[in-house]
Amino acid sequence: MKNLFTFIGGNAGGWTITRNSTVRGDDLPAASRLAVVAGAPARGEAEAWSLRGVVSNERYVTRAEKTTLVSIQEAIGRPHAARAALIPIKKSAAWWAMAQDERRAIFEERSAHIAIGLKYLPAVARRLHHCRDLGEPFDFLTWFDFRAEDEGRFDELLARLRATEEWKYVEREVDVRVAR
Repeated sequence: MKNLFTFIGGNAGGWTITRNSTVRGDDLPAASRLAVVAGAPARGEAEAWSLRGVVSNERYVTRAEKTTLVSIQEAIGRPHAARAALIPIKKSAAWWAMAQDERRAIFEERSAHIAIGLKYLPAVARRLHHCRDLGEPFDFLTWFDFRAEDEGRFDELLARLRATEEWKYVEREVDVRVAR
């Protein structure tokens, strides 16, 4: 599948897991390493967990917002970004029962998700993976990378987003921090 990524927690991979925190709902099993693989690798014996997601079109942004994001955000995988975070999120049935314009109103007009995120670019880069239609346990996997000295700013970004109306609809969230 084009644009499929697999995040594998286990005892192998290019990233050392420094923290695995459950924010809401069930946790992920403990793992010491994280592999980020383009595509769908064969299951390994050392896996504690594996999550898949597809990079797809932006669903809640306007043309102007997309243009601004593309002009500021740097690509994932920057050599100086020695820290990263995988944030898997599952939203409630109430969220998915709304029409897209209703979700957009909560996402941006009332919660200012994009506006908040823009304040942390380019220090924090992100790539969103959709997994709701893949039968995965989460709806989204967001992969962020940043320099070690920007981790405090990243924590501030998360705190601001988690304080919004949008986060009332999150029923499961895990924060997996990694370093290379």
